[in-house]
Amino acid sequence: MVKKCIVSPVLISLSLAFFVLSSVEVDAEVPPVFILGDSTADIGTNTHLPQSPARADVPFNGIDYPHSRPTGSPPSFLYLQNQSSRLKRHATRGINFASGGSGILDKTGQLPKIVSLSEQIQQFAMVQSNLTVVLGAAETEKLLSRALFFISIGSNDIFGYFFTNSTIPKQEFINTLAFAYGIHLKVTLAIYHISLSNGKMLFFIARLPFAHLFMESRLFLLPQTLYNLGARKFGIISVPPIGCCPSQRVKNTTTNGCLEGMNDFARTFYSTIHVLLRNLSSQYPGMKYSLGNAYEMTINVIEHPQEANFTEVSMACCGAGTLNGEAGCTPKANLCNNRHEFLFWDLFHPTQAAAKIAAFTLYNGDKRFVTPINFKQLAEDC
Repeated sequence: MVKKCIVSPVLISLSLAFFVLSSVEVDAEVPPVFILGDSTADIGTNTHLPQSPARADVPFNGIDYPHSRPTGSPPSFLYLQNQSSRLKRHATRGINFASGGSGILDKTGQLPKIVSLSEQIQQFAMVQSNLTVVLGAAETEKLLSRALFFISIGSNDIFGYFFTNSTIPKQEFINTLAFAYGIHLKVTLAIYHISLSNGKMLFFIARLPFAHLFMESRLFLLPQTLYNLGARKFGIISVPPIGCCPSQRVKNTTTNGCLEGMNDFARTFYSTIHVLLRNLSSQYPGMKYSLGNAYEMTINVIEHPQEANFTEVSMACCGAGTLNGEAGCTPKANLCNNRHEFLFWDLFHPTQAAAKIAAFTLYNGDKRFVTPINFKQLAEDC
C-alpha cells in the first residue's frame, strides 16, 4: 500500500507555531516537527535558564492546565540535552528550540540567558549529528526532508527598533532582518583565502559543499543554516500587528488605539519575507514553504471579533493598569474570568482561544492567511 503523509494538528499552550502531528491512518508517515523562534513558540526553553527574565512558568500562566500550573511540556531541547535516550527518541519525532525574547538578529533580546536563533540552529545541528550517528547519513537526510520546520520570530526585532528609537530607515531595517533570515535558512557559506606568489592574499566566498577543495585555506564558516543541515519544508509565521498589543495600546494615551507605526513595520516585514521565501524556494532544490500572515489573521479578529466569539480584543486578560497592559501576568495581577472571550492573554501574547484559531487557520486557511500553500498541504507534500 502506498504510504501517505497525512497529519492532524493539536494546539500546544499559547504557541502560534507549534503543532503536534499525529497519524490518522495506520500506514501514514508522521513527519517530525522542529520548532524555532521566540515566546510565541517557546514551550519551556527559558524555564531551564534560571536567570532568564523571559519565562512563563509562574501563575497565572497555565491556569487552565492540570493543577493550574504551566507544564513546560512537551520537553524542549534544553530539557532533553542531558538525557541521551530521550533526546534520541524525540529527535525522530520533533523538538522545540524556541526561546522567549529571541529575534532574527543575534543582538535582539540580549537579556541574561535566552537562546538566540543562531544558537537554536546550532542546537538543531547537534540533533542532526546525533541522528546521523544513529540512523546513518542517508536515512537522516530522508527523515529531515520530510520534517516540518516551524519558525515564529521577528516581533522582538521590531520592538527593539522602536524601544531604542532607532533612526535607521524602515525598509533598510526590514531588509536587514530579511537578509539575516535568509542566512539562517539557506546554504552555509565559508570564507576562504589563497596565498599568492607576490605575498598578497586572495579572499573569496564559496558554498560549503566545496569545502573539501580548500580545507587548508578556509578561514571560518558563516553560521550553520537549516537548509544545509537537511531542512526542506518550512512553515514560517510572520509578525502580527504588534502595535495592537495591550502594552503598546496604552502608549496611545488619547484613544488606546493601535500604534500604526509598529503595524506598518509588521506589514512591510511580511511582504519582504514573502519575496525572500519565493526567491529561496526557486534557488534551492527541494525547498518548500508555507508563509502564515499573522498580521492579516489578527487584524481580521480585531475587526470582526464576533466571528471568533470574542468580546474583548484590546485588553489583556491578565495584567495590571490600563487595559491590563502596564504590567505582566503575575500571581498579583488582575485576572479575567472569561478567558475564552479575550484575544490577548497578557502584555504581548494571545489567549489559548486565540492561539487555537491561529493554529487551525495556519493549518487549513486559504491564501489570504497562508500562502502559497497552508500547513496541512505542506505536511502532506511528500
